Amino acid sequence: MSDPTQSSTTLSNARVVVLLVDDQAMIGEAVRRICASQPGIEYHFCADPTKAVELASKLEPTVILQDLVMPGIDGLDLVLHYRQNEATKLVPLIVLSSKEEAATKAEAFARGANDYMVKLPDPLEIIARLRYHSRGYCALLERNEAYRQLKNELDQAGDYVKSLLPATIAAPDLNIRGAFIPSAQLGGDFFGWRELSDDNLAIFLIDVCGHGVGPALLSVSVSNALHTGGFAESELLQPAKVMTRLNNAFPMTEHRGMYFTGWYAVLHRPTRRLTWAGAGHPPALVTRLNGGHIELDSLGAPIGIIPDFEYEQSTATLEHGDRLYLYSDGIVEIPKPDGTVWSYSEFLSFTQTDALKVADPIARLLEYTRGLQGAEQYTDDVSIIELKLT
Repeated sequence: MSDPTQSSTTLSNARVVVLLVDDQAMIGEAVRRICASQPGIEYHFCADPTKAVELASKLEPTVILQDLVMPGIDGLDLVLHYRQNEATKLVPLIVLSSKEEAATKAEAFARGANDYMVKLPDPLEIIARLRYHSRGYCALLERNEAYRQLKNELDQAGDYVKSLLPATIAAPDLNIRGAFIPSAQLGGDFFGWRELSDDNLAIFLIDVCGHGVGPALLSVSVSNALHTGGFAESELLQPAKVMTRLNNAFPMTEHRGMYFTGWYAVLHRPTRRLTWAGAGHPPALVTRLNGGHIELDSLGAPIGIIPDFEYEQSTATLEHGDRLYLYSDGIVEIPKPDGTVWSYSEFLSFTQTDALKVADPIARLLEYTRGLQGAEQYTDDVSIIELKLT
């Protein structure tokens, strides 16, 4: 157990840099003597309030003491100047004033003051408040720095996850590409495709519940399992076996309650036969040149929820000119400003118009849904794969 006396001593000796702004030299000397009687306090005095912000920016104080009535500038206006200056906008500010008026106090706080004392209070009170505000400010700086470092690491992790996404394929018989827009720096979506042989192409998309580091790590683990997880080629050619094995390998009881939906398919390129299995995922969509469409349902349970669940697979034959769209639910559950949600049926109606008969259907869909929600950033991760048979 830690020693509370030692902790208190550490806090009382925390770095304290005081800047007093007051046109009266007598007040400056009185505060200097108070500070000089205490260890660990660095004291600075500014008698010219017009130079206070500049000096504070240079000294980097942990707390500012400031009079309200001074020549050349109104003390309440000076409070605003601190808060509008990048270097001093967060520094604790204690107003020293001879006025005990409630309206003056209220205005000082409204403009950004952290504390208010009628001068001069007891030396013990001054020291206590200086240390209290300085500790809070130093802790804030430490938290901000820790957040900055964490954000930098998350940005790097996000870039790494994106680097794992597969490159576009442009072949004589098909084109395949994808788009990934995380709702946070790290998302729970992941997709990919893998040429199992010259004739067979595997395609998959998973959507882990939640966002952040945990779901991102799980999604990468699942992707690694599909790419290098020890599946025999005969297993990878059977989507139902892939889903069953993933369900056994990633039970939610062993992954902090996280589960995921998914869709895995194998395209036999010479015959254009597509075999797929789904796990609680939105149905894939095939749009046809004649304007029709096919929904490839996802009938199995989400991965990790039901132990020993046996998945089934289905088969369909695609045609030249077909476009297969595989996506996460972030693109079909768009919250609108009026409080309603753009539903799957509305998404399906959108695809039946000429909206996807453009040079870049993915870009068109993203443009439309962002306009629909009235924001650039999605509330959920968005992943889309487009496979076009040429």
